[in-house]
Amino acid sequence: MRRILLAASAIAMLSFGAARASTVVDPVGDFLPSFVGAHDADLDVTLFSVDYDPVGAAFHLSARLAGAIDPSKAGLYVIGVNTGTGLIRPFASIGEGNVIFNQAIVIRKTGVGAVSGHALLATIAGDRFSVIVPLSFLPSTGFAPKNYGFNLWPRNGTGKNSQISDFSPENANLASVPEPATWAMMLAGVGLAGGALRRRTRRLAPAA
Repeated sequence: MRRILLAASAIAMLSFGAARASTVVDPVGDFLPSFVGAHDADLDVTLFSVDYDPVGAAFHLSARLAGAIDPSKAGLYVIGVNTGTGLIRPFASIGEGNVIFNQAIVIRKTGVGAVSGHALLATIAGDRFSVIVPLSFLPSTGFAPKNYGFNLWPRNGTGKNSQISDFSPENANLASVPEPATWAMMLAGVGLAGGALRRRTRRLAPAA
């Protein structure tokens, strides 16, 4: 019994340490009605994840697309970031008025990227890309780093909102660290499981 509870606690602690990233899963094929262009699979986001590493003082950003990233086809990836003074809301006309940012990270399909005049190099692997962005490239304008907001949108060109194919998350921003309620629910679940195990053990114990 004790071993089972200790194992459950260990799993909870490992999960707590390993699942710091905030992740949003995006439906396949949900191209914006306003998008004008070929529905290429590598312009369709299926997963976007943000993790802040306080030790390394850097953000780890990663995404999965519906198909392999193809540099021979038009397209790039923009990640909007709200560091605290997000006043730019340019997408209301296409139904995405809650996408708020004051900085923009640009990642080309070749992996070459930039933010605020700083060069970045993303890793491209099949249908995924990932990039590490130092906090010094995204200084706070009011928010703690763990509260920065992020949103990813692929485009097949620059200049018009009709060139944006998808948003992830849809019409919102993803915080870099999960809400405390997420951890509370997980730990409460472990506690309930422990209580059930204790009750089961008492029922199975032989009478004196």
